[in-house]
Amino acid sequence: MCFCKTGLASVAFMSFSTMQDLLKPDFFNTSEDTTKTMMSTVISATLPKTPNTTLTKPVNFTLKHIGKFESEGNLSCVYWNISEWIVDGCSIVQTNSSHTVCLCVHLSTFAVIMQTSRRPTKDDPLMELLNLVLVIVGLVFTSLALLTFAFCRWKPGVNNVARINLCISLLSAHLLFLLTQQFINLIKPHKELCAVISGALHFFFLSCFVWMFIEAVLLFICVKNLSQISSKQRAVLNSGFLIVIGYVIAFVIVGVSVGLVPEGYGSKQCWINVDKGFIWSFLGPVCFILAINMILFISIITSLNSALKKLNAKVSRTKQTKIMVFKTLAQSVILGCPWILGFFTDMNKMMEILFLILNSQQGTFIFLIHCVLNDEVRQQYVKWMGVLSPGLTPRTIKNASQKTLRSSLSISN
Repeated sequence: MCFCKTGLASVAFMSFSTMQDLLKPDFFNTSEDTTKTMMSTVISATLPKTPNTTLTKPVNFTLKHIGKFESEGNLSCVYWNISEWIVDGCSIVQTNSSHTVCLCVHLSTFAVIMQTSRRPTKDDPLMELLNLVLVIVGLVFTSLALLTFAFCRWKPGVNNVARINLCISLLSAHLLFLLTQQFINLIKPHKELCAVISGALHFFFLSCFVWMFIEAVLLFICVKNLSQISSKQRAVLNSGFLIVIGYVIAFVIVGVSVGLVPEGYGSKQCWINVDKGFIWSFLGPVCFILAINMILFISIITSLNSALKKLNAKVSRTKQTKIMVFKTLAQSVILGCPWILGFFTDMNKMMEILFLILNSQQGTFIFLIHCVLNDEVRQQYVKWMGVLSPGLTPRTIKNASQKTLRSSLSISN
């Protein structure tokens, strides 16, 4: 801190070595789409204990560059105004590769920011093809899972409302994402349409996590009762009530986000803008739901282990519930954890590919966990195939398998 006495006033100068990590250059809002770099430390100049802070003459101050200077870059002397960097009343007097001299008509918190044109990202044809194929495969298996949940016969007490709506939300989100990416060049010129699409994607992906949370709650109630939900609880947890809760929560979060930061929707890819931390309007609820789900699962597993020790007559029912717990836990991990990889996709190409595979195949994992690995569902698949092919029955499949096994043994001998 330096105090310089001039006339009847003292000026206090302060330099903050790490303040640029908090007051980031991205808070400098401009009409041009540029990359912004902080070129100096943040300094503050004030007139302490002086009632009249109006300057009769502008002040000059020199700031040393802390970043690499680019000749094609555009430097700006800025000051901090409540929540953003602005240039009002400040200008550049002189600059070179190492220092910039600023002139301002007032005292405040200052810095130098450099703007450079964004380098156009080259489209990777292989990544685009991989994205297209994976999303289509995921849509196919999500549709199969949705049809299975809707039309298969399930045991009494199995509530598929959460899974059906989870698949609907996931199918809607991935289908909208696929169509948006295929027609992105036609959509981008229409900013309002792009913002609406990003808001819809925000809503559908949040709905997926809300339905995942509802399924965990239903499983928690089921484990606590170790039987079908009582009639009183059924009146509260009927399908209509669950559907309202499942979509209203996501709708409220998106509505609040629009009201607080309307410009947060409509990035270049018609997704949420990552500037100013707006991405946390999505990641915040997701992390909260995942944390609550983990607490529920710990409680569920604890209750289940206790019930297994006490019950004898209902061991089969308890074991069935235990299987459902681990399937739902696996589903939560599959749906939630891949989004964490999104923080690291810019750092590594392999991380980007892994993120793409895991996120696009969420419906595939649901189909495998709840349908393919379910004996009853597999039997119903065989019955449906028997209707389509009258000669195909469980007995013929079993005989064919035994015949193939005998043939293999005879050949080996």
